Amino acid sequence: MAKVLGMGNALVDIMTRIDDDALLEALRLPKGSMQLVDTEMSIIVSHATAHFPRTMSSGGSAANTIHGLAKLGIETAFIGSVGADEIGVFFISDLANNNIKPILNQSNTPSGIAIALVSPDGERTFATHLGAAIELSAEHLQHHLFEGFDFFYVEGYLVQNEALLYKALEMAKSAGLIVALDLASYNVVEVKRDFLTEILEKYVDIVFANEEEAKSLTGLSPHEAVNHLAKSCSIAVVKIGENGSLIRSADEFSHVEANKAQAIDTTGAGDLYAAGFIFGLASGYPLDRCGKIGSLLAANVIEVIGAKMDQAHWNRLTALVEHTV
Repeated sequence: MAKVLGMGNALVDIMTRIDDDALLEALRLPKGSMQLVDTEMSIIVSHATAHFPRTMSSGGSAANTIHGLAKLGIETAFIGSVGADEIGVFFISDLANNNIKPILNQSNTPSGIAIALVSPDGERTFATHLGAAIELSAEHLQHHLFEGFDFFYVEGYLVQNEALLYKALEMAKSAGLIVALDLASYNVVEVKRDFLTEILEKYVDIVFANEEEAKSLTGLSPHEAVNHLAKSCSIAVVKIGENGSLIRSADEFSHVEANKAQAIDTTGAGDLYAAGFIFGLASGYPLDRCGKIGSLLAANVIEVIGAKMDQAHWNRLTALVEHTV
């Protein structure tokens, strides 16, 4: 079975269920976005939401995908940066406990946290304080870290550090890995459109985008966007929510329907879709089956709070994945 290496912002998610979107307006957080905040703003958001129900779990987009792949039995590792603090220990332990090899820089900077505000309709808005996560740099990367892996999965949030992403992508390609990139968030895409366009053409084999991200990058409708993106990458995937996903390669197109679900929290939907899709590719499945597995995982994770599901849930999913055709 193929092995997958991931890299991204090592964050701990603080999942917080809010009862009214007016709070998002008061905090000036656009609904559905990921906003980078400084220490002061992170404290303000934390205090403003302290009375709401909350849970804590290791997170970060790429780490969520790698976690899903590990749960499906894929051998994985994750590159990131955490602080030498309680949050950092929690993150490292979570990787190790789920059979993910940690490749983590540790610093004296506090670990990164992402306060996820979950609206009544299940949409989530992130106020992310990167902390130590942003200290991952090109200097931490060595060629040997990429050896022995078949896929390299990276989150689009890392476009904030162009030097890091350039070096990682170059090393991955020189080591013969298949590179997969998730565009991460429409507001990130808007700021880094030119850079993303460049790396898609030079390095990326598989690109994942939702409808908003695809439009931010290309200015096109989902069907037009997936065709456009497939000119740069071997495989392009555009997710269109309850309408499923569009998958395009040079000689194949599939429209995969979404699985029915009762959405409680959409956190992790895209991350788990990517996990299912890459698992399918690693297993040698055709693209439509890869998309169906991705849709299955995405539908299940939105029925729980946060991007993590318990082992009993994964046991049921593993059986369902085997019979997804």
